[in-house]
Formats: sequence, structure tokens, C-alpha cells
Amino acid sequence: MATVAPVKDPGAPKPDHVPADRVYDVDMYALDGIEEGFHEAWKALQKPDTPSLVWTPRTGGHWIATRGAVIQEIYSNPDRFSSEIIFLPREAGEKYAMVPTRMDPPEHGPYRKILDKGLNLAQIRKVEEHVRSVAIELIEGFAAQGECLFERDYARIFPVKVFMAMCDLPMEDAPKLAELAEQMTRPAGNTPAEMGASLDAANQGFFAYVEPIIAARAGGQGDDLITVMVNSRIDDRPMDHDKVLGLISLLLLGGLDTVVNFLCFMMIYLAQHPEKVEELRSDPVKLMRSAEEMFRRFPVVSDARMVAHDMSYQGVELKRGDLILLPTALHGLEEASNPDAWDLDPGRKGIAHSTFGAGPHRCAGMHLARMEVIVTLQEWLKRIPDFGLKPGSKPTYRAGIIAAVDNVPLVWGNDAQLLFASK
Repeated sequence: MATVAPVKDPGAPKPDHVPADRVYDVDMYALDGIEEGFHEAWKALQKPDTPSLVWTPRTGGHWIATRGAVIQEIYSNPDRFSSEIIFLPREAGEKYAMVPTRMDPPEHGPYRKILDKGLNLAQIRKVEEHVRSVAIELIEGFAAQGECLFERDYARIFPVKVFMAMCDLPMEDAPKLAELAEQMTRPAGNTPAEMGASLDAANQGFFAYVEPIIAARAGGQGDDLITVMVNSRIDDRPMDHDKVLGLISLLLLGGLDTVVNFLCFMMIYLAQHPEKVEELRSDPVKLMRSAEEMFRRFPVVSDARMVAHDMSYQGVELKRGDLILLPTALHGLEEASNPDAWDLDPGRKGIAHSTFGAGPHRCAGMHLARMEVIVTLQEWLKRIPDFGLKPGSKPTYRAGIIAAVDNVPLVWGNDAQLLFASK
């Protein structure tokens, strides 16, 4: 890929064990060509002659996995690829202190069970009525206007309002938490040290926010997510305070950023492909089953793993402490894994992706995310069956641990009919 200009850092020196032909100039926070799309920018790296592992001097210097099978294998093997550092640059990953995402098995297991207690499929089904009521209220609030700015009027409210209610937190706190999440997943700074400082400040901001909430709910009998988790036990004893801070902070981080951005990518595509909208509208069963294909087509996460010990892997020598970025877009959009991968096929069989990760750290919130996607599609298409991107608009894409997109103006009614007629 061509050098991004201006680059965020001057670049780390190439380690001796990295072959010169594996060096590619890729900045995960400033992808070349991202103005044309986040997924398009990552996919440009995945050429037939691109090795399965490449190394970039950007963001402190790290490897990048470029093949779906390699991404999934690294996610699935914590004995070789540790979660000790999962955020890049290293200076940021070392400051990241949320639980249990930085833990490896067997330490990870008991904390993951606590997350699953509140986020398993049976528990999520209990909140479907609330999820649906939030979606309906938002959509009906602007349906008659013939337009909306999707990220402002829906995506940044719907999943956040659902999650804040599940945690029994006031919605007025959401903007503050969203800003903290922004600095965790797309930290500000022009150097790895500055980005590390931004992430550390955000991490500490989460801890400061949840500290009094934890104290207030300790020993409580409520059924909200925070109360359930705060009062859970590890090996029949209360959790250590630092672990409680990390667990509740992770809960909020996971619920306040990922689905927000995923929904925006999904709706941009549907706004540009009315034939796909019609396919979903005409078959309610296909619509419900389409969620997995949506997640395959629009992955937003690019986190990392740390090499646990020296090894030979994928034709190169890896050293303990090396970091490997796992852009999930390069699995879901890989032709070898999903033929005709750019096409959104609601009836696709044998879907392969790493959008929720894999292995012991597979996303605990995936059941809630699926429900939110299905409910959004169902309730939106009931009320706004035909829609498109506002003429002349151009979404703005941002890369990071979680990709983001802004400026998604949608139009419907007479404006949408004129738009489709002109195509």
C-alpha cells in the first residue's frame, strides 16, 4: 500500500527477524484510501501475492494477519497468541486494564462466565420487548420528516439507550461514556506515547465513573447487569476490587461503541442497494436470518494478540512480545472464505467470518448485537420501506480498534423515489 501522508509517527525500525519483503506501510488508524470506505481500504491490502503475515513500521511496529484462516487461528489459540496486549500501539495496549479481555485461560474463564450470566441468549430474549420499543419510538420520531442523519438520530441512540437501561444507568450519562469509548478505540495522538496517554486517561475515566456505582450496588438484589455482575463470585469469594472495576468498565465499553458504528455501515450499504432492501422486505424469515451475513459483510473490529513465545509461523520467525493485528474485515471479505464476498447475500450458506472473534474471547455481547440488528431491520422497513443516501452526501470513515463512520444522511418518501428514478 502507498504511504499515508501525513503519517502519524515516523515508523519503528525493522527488527532483525522481520524479512524485508514482509514490510508493508500500513497505518491502522490512517488507512490509505479510507475516504472511499473503511472495508475497501483494508481489502486493498489483501492481494493474491500479499503474504499471510506482513509487518508494518506504523503504530509502533507490528505484524498484520491478512488471511481469514490465520486471523481465526490466532484468535482461537491463546496458548500461542496471548491477550496480554490486545490494543495497538503497544503503549496503549499496556495501559488497557479491562477484564477479562486481557486475560488468558484458565484465569479468563470465571470472569467470562460472569459476563455470560447477564448476556447469554436466554437473558437477551427477555429484553426483546424493550429493544423493540426503543427502536419503534426512535423511528416513528422522524419517519414523517422524510429524512434523518442516521448516526445522530438512530445509531448513536438506539443501542446506547438499550444498554443503559439494561445497566440501570441514566441516559444523560451516555455522551460522557461515548467520548471515553471513542478515546479507547480510536485514541488521539500523533505518536504511540501520546495515543497510550489518551487511552490511559479514558480507561481511568471509565474506572472513575463506575467506582461509585459499584459501591452503591454491592450487596444489592437488583436484576440489572451491573448489580448481577458486581455481586458475582470467583471461586466462591468476592471479586477483587480492581477486577470489578475492569469488568464493569468493559461491559460499558462493549455496549456503547461497536453496534453504533456497525449499524451505520449496514445502512449505508442498504441505502445504496434498494434491491437488497426489497429482498429483505419480501421475506421475513430471510430478514431474520440475514443478521449473520450482515456481520460478515460489515466487520468493524481490528484488535491484536501478543506472541506468547518464540516460534516459526506462516513462513516467518515470531518473537515473544511481537504484536499481530487481526483486521476482521479481511476474513469476512475474503473470497476464499466467502465467494463473491462484496455481495450481501441474505441467503448465503456456510458464512465464514471473525466479526465476533473466536476462541475463549468470542464476543459476549453477540446475542444482543444480533437482536439489535434484526429489530432495527424489522421496524425500519415496516415504516420506511424505501430509502437512500441523500444526494451529494459522502460518509466520513475513521479506522481504529473499532471503525467508525459519520455523515450518513438518509432520505425517503418523494426524495427517495426521485433518487431511485435517477439511477
